[in-house]
Amino acid sequence: MNYFLAVDIGASSGRHIVGWLENGQLMTREVYRFPNGVQESGGHLVWDIQALEQSVRDGIDKALDEFGTIESLSIDTWGVDYVLLNGEKVIGPCYAYRDSRTQDVIPLVHREVPFDTLYSHTGIQFQPFNTVYQLYADKAAGRLDEATDFLMIPCYLMFRLCGVKAHEYTNATTGGLVNAQTKEYDEELIQRLGLPARLFPKLMQPGTPLGTYKGIRVMLCATHDTGSAVEGIPMEQNAPYISSGTWSLLGVKTDAPLTDGESLKCNWSNEGGVGYNRYQKNIMGMWLVNRLREELCPGKPFGEIVAEAEEDPFNEVIDAEHASLMAPESMKNAFDALLKHKPSAPAGYFRCAYLSLAACYQKALAELENNTHTHYDCLYIVGGGAKNAFLNDLTARATGKTVIALPIEATALGNLRIQAETR
Repeated sequence: MNYFLAVDIGASSGRHIVGWLENGQLMTREVYRFPNGVQESGGHLVWDIQALEQSVRDGIDKALDEFGTIESLSIDTWGVDYVLLNGEKVIGPCYAYRDSRTQDVIPLVHREVPFDTLYSHTGIQFQPFNTVYQLYADKAAGRLDEATDFLMIPCYLMFRLCGVKAHEYTNATTGGLVNAQTKEYDEELIQRLGLPARLFPKLMQPGTPLGTYKGIRVMLCATHDTGSAVEGIPMEQNAPYISSGTWSLLGVKTDAPLTDGESLKCNWSNEGGVGYNRYQKNIMGMWLVNRLREELCPGKPFGEIVAEAEEDPFNEVIDAEHASLMAPESMKNAFDALLKHKPSAPAGYFRCAYLSLAACYQKALAELENNTHTHYDCLYIVGGGAKNAFLNDLTARATGKTVIALPIEATALGNLRIQAETR
């Protein structure tokens, strides 16, 4: 029996899932789970990259203990964030995308390259945390002077395992520096922004083997978790999807990038897929609910939170994508500032969050259908949010779509599928 290991790391937790083929079906078992989260250090939000690496290694050891032999492994994480290196030495800290360090440099980037030009080259929606802005902030701070490499977090972790440095295509596209047509780093943009050309090698595709670790072949999956999640959705037909976690990633597969005026106006992305384009939009997700829970009812089971929200009479909706919700000290206070009236009970805040997310999904789907000139009847939802029947129902009512909720580890399944198909 050939066993494969997917290491799937999100912004709040990571998991090691072993997969194997049995009568043509991909079977899975979770063997290890560990917490993750941004930390505050020196007034900035950062990732504990050393702890992440140790957790990755511990989970691999657990998989080997349980299964004896693992044929291959791959790692996927969220996008845009990276580790700077001087040779093999980390140039710390490893900043988290929710940190505000890019705010002052965004106008400087757009002075060198106006955003509509950036978009025409890359097709990537504006997000203040895009890699292009983070790297420019590092340039302004002098952090690139001694840098020999920057590696997106999953590729950094695989480098630490097998010693091979790689830039994987799907994750690289999230950062706003990959040309949508050539599928390589955009040399013109890099030159105009004064970024060191040495940092931008040729991109590698999912399925590429890198090296070995403890006798296990280390290989590239679609290392951006949404890229792997889309690979893991058992679609009967091409239809829009929401990968629902800390973020809601809503999109559809297209044959080619859409970088037209409407896509620019509506702030849609064109991210790399495995043989296709992902026309996609980042929308706020369970981050709202998780932060409200930490503040209003720590430790309360999500089932109880959802049940109470469903019964609460509060029906006001806010803009779930408002910038003030990105990393507030108090999520409740951030909601209060956007609301005309305050809920009378904590459940009202959660109901507001769910209603507001459904409204965002409706708006985004309308844009998607308009921009692709295609009508869709159904919507797939995968990831943690797919388990929320109340939110699924609100989404179905708001969008008019048949919601197909698949509470599966789609990201891990996609990661494993790429390994199994390229063994």
